[in-house]
Amino acid sequence: QVQLVDSGGGLVQAGGSLRLSCAASIHTFSIANMGWYRQAPGKERKFVATINWSDVSTGYDDSVKGRFTISRDNAKTTVYLQMNNLKREDTAIYFCHAILSREGLTFQYWGQGTQVTVSS
Repeated sequence: QVQLVDSGGGLVQAGGSLRLSCAASIHTFSIANMGWYRQAPGKERKFVATINWSDVSTGYDDSVKGRFTISRDNAKTTVYLQMNNLKREDTAIYFCHAILSREGLTFQYWGQGTQVTVSS
């Protein structure tokens, strides 16, 4: 059973930092990509950042470039999102996302989400 466990959210003042973690239990799957999405109240879930598991290339939404950094620990099958200089508009539930592969097929999975609240 594949499982993604998000953690690290919380309440922080504007300008502060948080580090999110997502630990993946992947069993016989291989990881192709992992990343983060976020969903603010009343809005759709949106892409935040992604990392290619093999070449460690990264991608970011323009709204977080220069402030957020995605990284991964291959041995722990864990992805991190370091969030600096947080703004009120970063307030959302953050969801870990994974694209896994096995036997030539790909599958996507989501974490349960972790709440990030940025106060002024």
